[in-house]
Amino acid sequence: GVTRLLLTRIPFFKEIIVSSFACDSCSWSNTEIQSAGRIQEQGVRYTLAVTSRQDMNREVVKTDCATARIPELDFEIPAFTQKGVLTTIEGIIDRAVAGLEQDQPVRRATDEEVANKIEEFIGKLKQLKEVHSSFTFILDDPSGNSFVENPHAPQKDDALVVMRYRRTPEQAAMLGLEGEELEEKPADSAEDLRNEVLQFNTNCPECNAPASTNMKLVQIPHFKEVIIMATNCDSCGHRTNEVKSGGAIEPQGTRISLRITDPSDMTRDILKSETCSVEIPELEFELGMGALGGKFTTLEGLLKDIRELVERNPFTLGDSSVPSKTKKLQEFLGKLQEIIEGKISAHFIMDDPAGNSYLQNVYAPEDDPELRVERYERTFEQNEELGLNDMRTEGYEPEGAPGR
Repeated sequence: GVTRLLLTRIPFFKEIIVSSFACDSCSWSNTEIQSAGRIQEQGVRYTLAVTSRQDMNREVVKTDCATARIPELDFEIPAFTQKGVLTTIEGIIDRAVAGLEQDQPVRRATDEEVANKIEEFIGKLKQLKEVHSSFTFILDDPSGNSFVENPHAPQKDDALVVMRYRRTPEQAAMLGLEGEELEEKPADSAEDLRNEVLQFNTNCPECNAPASTNMKLVQIPHFKEVIIMATNCDSCGHRTNEVKSGGAIEPQGTRISLRITDPSDMTRDILKSETCSVEIPELEFELGMGALGGKFTTLEGLLKDIRELVERNPFTLGDSSVPSKTKKLQEFLGKLQEIIEGKISAHFIMDDPAGNSYLQNVYAPEDDPELRVERYERTFEQNEELGLNDMRTEGYEPEGAPGR
C-alpha cells in the first residue's frame, strides 16, 4: 500500500502530521493524525454536555495521549490506545463501537457471558448517538494539544467547559518530559536584573531552528514588575513575545472596566496575564483565560490580536464553514473594526482572579472617569484553578522540626 504524509499547521492545534494509508489489493484505508508541535505548557480538559444531534457533529481533535470519557456509562478510552484523529464526537463513538465489535465472534466462542455483556454495552453506545437523553463527554489531554469545537465562536459556549491545569509528575513522565535541575548561581542584586537583558538558547516554534529568547524585568508605573520574553528566529523570521507576572498572586481578584469613548483610548497600555478573561458586552464576546497567553501591548494591539484569532479559525471561516455562521462572524469582525477605529463606543472588561492584569490610567495619579477597578474575593472554583486551595503557607512543617 501507499502511505501519504502531510505536515500542516492548523490554528489552535499547532502543527500536525496527517497520514493516509490505502491498499489497492483489499481496498482497506486508514487515516490518522500525529502532533508535530510542541507539548503545551499546561494540560487541557474539555467537558461538553451533549444535548442534541448538533452536538454530535462538533469537530474534535484527539491526540494519542488524550483520554476520552463518558461518565454516565462508566466508559473510558485510555491514553495511547488509539491513534490521534481529527473527527467528530459521533466519530469517536463509532470508532469505540467498531473496536468492541471486532473481537465479538471470538468472545462468543470462548466466553458467551462476557460477549453478551459487551453486546449490551455496545447497544448503549449506539443509543447515545440518537441523543434521547443528555450525557457528558470529557476529553482530557495532558499535552494540551486536543480540541473540541465551539460552534458559537466567538461567543461563549455554555455547554462547553475548558479547563487548563498543571501536569502531575506521572503525566509528565508519561509524555516523556524530564524535570530540569536548576543550577545554583550566586544571586544578583535586583537592580542588576532590572538593567540586564537575559538571553538563553531555545528552538523556534515554527521551523525548530536554533534561536534565542530575550528576557527582561520591567517595572510598570503604578503597578508592579513583569517579565517580558521575546523570541526572534533568524531562519524563518518568526517573532513572538510573552509576558509573565513578576509578582505573587494578589489576595483579591481584579475586575477592570473601561468605557471606550475616544480613539485615543486605543493607545492605553494593557497587561493581560494568562489568567485574565476579556469581555465586550456590546458584541456578546468573551475571551477565556489562557487564550492569547500573557501580553503587554496597547488596547488596539489586543483587539487586533482578537480579530486575527477569529479570522484564523478554520471551523468558522474555512471551506467547511456554514454560511449562516460565516455571516455572523463577518458582522462581528465589522463591529470589532469599528470599535478599533473609534466609530462606536463600547465597554472593555478584564477579569483576572489572580489580580495580575493592568490597564493604563491616563489621568494617574488622579482617578480616570471612564475606568473602574473593582477588587473581589475569589470563589472556591477560582482558587482551585489557580491551585491555591491545596497550597499551605503556614503549619506545613512537621512537628518537632527546628524553627528558622
